[in-house]
Amino acid sequence: MRRWLALLVAATTSLVLIALLVPMALLIRAVAENGAMSRATTAAESVAVAVGTDELAVAVEQVSRPVTVFLPGGGLIGAQAARSDAVRLAATGRSVTAEAPGGREVLVSAQSPEGTAVIRVFVADAELMRGVREAWLALLLLGLGLVVLGIALADRLALAVTRPVDGLARVSHRLAGGDLSARAEPGGPPEVRSVALALNHLAARIDELLVAERESVADLSHRLRTPLTGLRLDAESLRDPEEAARVQARVDALERAVSSVITEARHRSAGRESCDAAAVVRERVRFWSVLAEDQGREVTVTLPDGPLPVAVGAEELAASVDALLGNVFAHTPEGVSMAVRLRPHPTGALLSVEDAGPGFEPALLERGNSGGGSTGLGLDIARRSAESSGGGLTVSRSADGGARVDVLLSRP
Repeated sequence: MRRWLALLVAATTSLVLIALLVPMALLIRAVAENGAMSRATTAAESVAVAVGTDELAVAVEQVSRPVTVFLPGGGLIGAQAARSDAVRLAATGRSVTAEAPGGREVLVSAQSPEGTAVIRVFVADAELMRGVREAWLALLLLGLGLVVLGIALADRLALAVTRPVDGLARVSHRLAGGDLSARAEPGGPPEVRSVALALNHLAARIDELLVAERESVADLSHRLRTPLTGLRLDAESLRDPEEAARVQARVDALERAVSSVITEARHRSAGRESCDAAAVVRERVRFWSVLAEDQGREVTVTLPDGPLPVAVGAEELAASVDALLGNVFAHTPEGVSMAVRLRPHPTGALLSVEDAGPGFEPALLERGNSGGGSTGLGLDIARRSAESSGGGLTVSRSADGGARVDVLLSRP
């Protein structure tokens, strides 16, 4: 927008300056030519006064420019010059201005007792254009200066408009990323300030709705737990053991489904969290290393030296790491080695968990399925955590023929 405004102002200013400066330049040249011709005419008339007197030669010498007097008898006084058609025309009693090689000639006729004399004053082109080029150069510099000044003012004006708009865009991106504390600073033109205030009002309203949703989720949790507890007590009071076990299983399944729905609702209504992925992975690997040592598994861990922030909460990332490592322990024989690697990525961090087990089947990657090769529900947990941060999950074979899971986590 700044560039387009600058181009618009440059074009407009250039057109206005051309419309003003070109006529002014022509006027300056005309004024210079008129001045030179007027001075030549005055000089010629001062000599014409002395025609027919003995002081004519003195008058010619006193003029500081080339002057020629064509006498009626064919003689001349002063600078040598050819008797042109314009001179012959002036000899008829008319004052003439004519073009001549290298300039112009001013011809003034004067009457003497012998006849009509013609006074010729030559005006060179250099005198006609004296000071004109300097004036044109000054006008050109003035025009360029005005164009540059207009562009600078347009850029400052555009900056006053685009800077608040850029701020609004950054705030909207932060809000879209889950940062509900982001607020715009009202500034710029009144219309932009109105948009900033409206965006802040929208952000506050979204925050209020999310708070209300979290309260509703908490209330929903209390409301559903009570009837589930009653159903469980009713199931335990049944006399038929098989019927009691069947109803108890249904109650357990319903409770898991309700818990899953409440957890998902809390996750959606919660603000976007972040954590240090290196610290979380290091802590979870240390937890699982005890079991790995008992089973004789060799664990290779590669972590960055410094912190590696990601757009996932610490508890959620820990659950994902536990799910991936738990799959390895659950679906590979004891003694199978495994590797955990966490390294920086251009968009955040890349967590890789691989083993030397029997591998996996692609059909086993659906949610809720399990099978050989570290697949099953744990992959879905890790996938959802990665996608919630803006990343993703891919599964492939490791270099040892086992399973490899790559979890891409975006930065906050």
